Amino acid sequence: MSDKKINVEKKEKKGLGLSTKIFIALIVGALAGVAIHYALPDSNFKNEVLIEGIFYVIGQGFIRLMQMLVVPLVFCSLVCGSMAIGDTKTLGKVGVKTICFYIATTALAVVIALTVANIIDPGIGLDMDSVEKAEMTTTAEDTDMVETLLNIIPKNPIGAMANGDMLPIILFALFVGIMLAKLGNKADVVASFFSQFNDVMMEMTMAIMKVAPIGVFCLIARTFANLGFSAFQPMLKYMGSVVLALVLQCFVVYQVLLFIFTRLNPLKFIKKFLPVMGFAFSTATSNATIPMSIDTLDKKMGVSKRISSFTVPLGATINMDGTSIMQGVAVIFIAQAYGIDLTIGNLATVVLTATLASIGTAGVPSVGLITLAMVLNSVGLPTEGIALIMGIDRILDMIRTAVNITGDAVCTTIVSHQEGALDKKVFNEA
Repeated sequence: MSDKKINVEKKEKKGLGLSTKIFIALIVGALAGVAIHYALPDSNFKNEVLIEGIFYVIGQGFIRLMQMLVVPLVFCSLVCGSMAIGDTKTLGKVGVKTICFYIATTALAVVIALTVANIIDPGIGLDMDSVEKAEMTTTAEDTDMVETLLNIIPKNPIGAMANGDMLPIILFALFVGIMLAKLGNKADVVASFFSQFNDVMMEMTMAIMKVAPIGVFCLIARTFANLGFSAFQPMLKYMGSVVLALVLQCFVVYQVLLFIFTRLNPLKFIKKFLPVMGFAFSTATSNATIPMSIDTLDKKMGVSKRISSFTVPLGATINMDGTSIMQGVAVIFIAQAYGIDLTIGNLATVVLTATLASIGTAGVPSVGLITLAMVLNSVGLPTEGIALIMGIDRILDMIRTAVNITGDAVCTTIVSHQEGALDKKVFNEA
């Protein structure tokens, strides 16, 4: 997986990368939409042929291509991810502590994201009702908490996949992966099938993302053609909300946990780990930072490679706090943009879904947007809203990658300390 992602990054460096093209498409689409909104007079060509014809059909076609991938991509990724988690039983306490830390911080990250977004209200002022032709309900469907918990267990896994019921799909995928890990060599054929099918889904994701600039251009142009300049401010508020939540997670939550469990100086940790964070920011890939993280933790922090060689690669696979933060803010942003009120039950579902989805988030660029569609579906929000944030996601992706690998390092340091595999003299050295 890491080699594939590194290869993708190398490909993007030749000429204009995909992320650059998407960002350009966002800007050009927004400018084109504003120009159409203010410069073109109302006419059948403007409204029916251009905005609700060409832009709508191409934009919705791209959204449907993304939706097509959600169920098989998430299912295969989770099966493969949980197979790796099943192997951690051989490491006993270290495996359990590591997984519990990653899951707990991810859930906390989503809560922080939802809180920050509800305070800033990034989607207020962006009235998508005037853009969407179909009428939408003003309140997302609320379900009794007991029924929500019971509905996680699928009566028919195939039926859940057909209906796109994501929580039952996630549970079943985790169960399948853990059983495959337990069976080991007895289930090599099935395990290989899921691993290879997961590779197929990765290739399909990358193939569809190649047409993302066209889809983003049409979706954004249609939005701004209807809304004009009123759509700009909410997008800036969305970016600010995500960045604020990421900063709180990285420099407050992680450092408080580090101090509580190890009594080490968080400022020294940040100073020594800052080069790795910078590398992660520039590459936007957790997998590529694995060797540098392990080496830094060993030489500058005094963390045993016996611990870090397990916890860091595992974290690059299942610890996606930054992605979960983006998804939490995006849920509030899109709900407010479409005028949909989310209940406490809906927010709890978002926390649970985003946390579980982080386990199966694949190591390829922009796949967090694919799993965001799953989170949106879990509370009945329109996936069309993803187009509003897709163009600026690359910048946020770089920041949240730095947050992800910092979480991996903090977890590794804490577990190493508890297992007596941390040399504090090395950590405290200048």
